Amino acid sequence: MNTQLFKALGKAAAASVAALALASGPASAQQAGAAPFTIQIDGSSTVFPISEAVAESFQQTTQGRVRVAVGESGSSAGLRKFCRGEIHIADSSRPIRSSEMATCAAAGIQYVEIPVAFDGVTVVVHPSNPIRSLTVAQLRQIWSTGSRVNNFSQVGGPNLAMQLYGPGSASGTFEYFTEAVNGTARSSRTDYTPSEDDNVLVQGVANNPGGLAYFGLAYYEENQSRLHAVSIDNGSGPVAPSQATVRNGTYQPLSRPIFIYVNAAALRRPQVQQFVQYYINNAATISERVGYVALPQAAYATYLQRAQRRQVGTAFGGRAVIGASIEDVVGRRLVQTPVSD
Repeated sequence: MNTQLFKALGKAAAASVAALALASGPASAQQAGAAPFTIQIDGSSTVFPISEAVAESFQQTTQGRVRVAVGESGSSAGLRKFCRGEIHIADSSRPIRSSEMATCAAAGIQYVEIPVAFDGVTVVVHPSNPIRSLTVAQLRQIWSTGSRVNNFSQVGGPNLAMQLYGPGSASGTFEYFTEAVNGTARSSRTDYTPSEDDNVLVQGVANNPGGLAYFGLAYYEENQSRLHAVSIDNGSGPVAPSQATVRNGTYQPLSRPIFIYVNAAALRRPQVQQFVQYYINNAATISERVGYVALPQAAYATYLQRAQRRQVGTAFGGRAVIGASIEDVVGRRLVQTPVSD
């Protein structure tokens, strides 16, 4: 942050103007009928399939009166845009961080946190690769900072050169996976092929017999004929990633909630409120359809009320919770300040 008071006030004022613009929208254009109102969404590539499907369905119901633009720049990039007042909704595959809470607060931007589904981060290899399971310790061997693992034989697999693919550093999946596996978020070897687009990671492994990658369950579900999902052993025996094992809590520590964050001021606009309610009401069906795990209906009822009442804050206190169950996530209370360890 700039320490000069004038510049700091200028930035805060600009952010406040941006937040008001999100809340009010292009009124003159709407009144003149020149263009439909556009809801701007950006962020996680993991959440993208849900938001894209909801947006397409919702736009059909409005007959062109409301447009929804959905991007996938990564959770961190999306939340940066969100806290600058540039978008109405941020998709995120992790909870908002304490630093992001502070950035939003400094800009006068409040947010409504909506968990929309559960995901299981899925480790995949080429179908020709005979390796069928890896322990969390072996994953740490592969992905830890400074790792020299470059052949599957070093982790109990075949004598096959390893080519790694993974999310870029702006990805919430990158942050969650590195914390769950390596013990520290963003702590990872760097000699791999990164991309914020999970389809690029799919292509990398599908076209490389020595490929290994990790990404959201939905992208594996969509590409099962081209990839093999590796079972993960956290000490209780190998468990394959699937909707069933994510739902019953046995696929750990790589199961996690995924979210949308909604600008609370923007929720005063009827178009945004209508869209968010439509999102929550259809999240269960669409999440399951694209390959994720729906939350209990009672949870969606709670989140619908949260959106209608514009209840702000986060239930995670600014940090990820590794290995949280669905029941744990839906039972959390909202806070507006970071929670210390």
